[in-house]
Amino acid sequence: MSLKTLIQAIRTALFYVAFIGQTAVLAILAGTVGLVAGRTRFGWAIARYWCWSNVRLLRWLTGLNTHVEGAGNIPPGGCIIASKHQSDWDIFAIFPHIGRPAYIAKKELMRIPFFGWAARSLDCIEIDRQKGAEAIPAMIEQARDAIARGCRIVIYPEGTRKAPLSPPGYRQGIVRMYAELGVPVVPVALNSGLFWGRNSPVIWPGTASARFLPPIEPGLPPTIFLERLRSAIEADSTELALEAAATGLGRVPDAALQERLARARQTTHH
Repeated sequence: MSLKTLIQAIRTALFYVAFIGQTAVLAILAGTVGLVAGRTRFGWAIARYWCWSNVRLLRWLTGLNTHVEGAGNIPPGGCIIASKHQSDWDIFAIFPHIGRPAYIAKKELMRIPFFGWAARSLDCIEIDRQKGAEAIPAMIEQARDAIARGCRIVIYPEGTRKAPLSPPGYRQGIVRMYAELGVPVVPVALNSGLFWGRNSPVIWPGTASARFLPPIEPGLPPTIFLERLRSAIEADSTELALEAAATGLGRVPDAALQERLARARQTTHH
């Protein structure tokens, strides 16, 4: 391990101590209030502070900056925010731009004491991924109720974090939700995985970016909708990744990432 990597690993460890520590404290506060009083302004204030502080902790402790653009593409009223998912950054970086988000969350997270209670008080929608397609109707019903409360649904269409520039794998949940809810879908592209990878022990300095794209209107045939969604998210996520790589990533990419970057450059130039 190089000295540069060692220093960045120490900076990352300091961030995780602060991140996990404050998340636990805030979850106890918000969870207790949520269990007793349900949805409150206090709970939303804690959530907004959590997002704000995490962005700043990342910048101060690891050197990772945050850039979000295109929020003007979010239409008024109910809609679905369909975002690429590469790291935990994606959750708190886009949160402040959505108004009143209702995140789709794994059942396992919703069962954690205090954290799960806080999530419920913040309109989070539970999905049991072990049930596969059978879990979709219950998820859609919860999403319908959230839209009626004035929420915007936030879903990660691939269902899990993906390495940047890796082959996409969009699931049917977003298609069913689009067809059932009849609201616009706003694609979100991002490149955060270049700096904060899945299960990575090091968060690298640089600027993670997210981009809200023009909404896809309701009422399209499922196959056309999914292709438009996939094309929009993948094209702009690739563009953001190549832009970040061109300006420097704060580290030497590993062999797998170098190969994906080279392939993306070749495809883009053609």
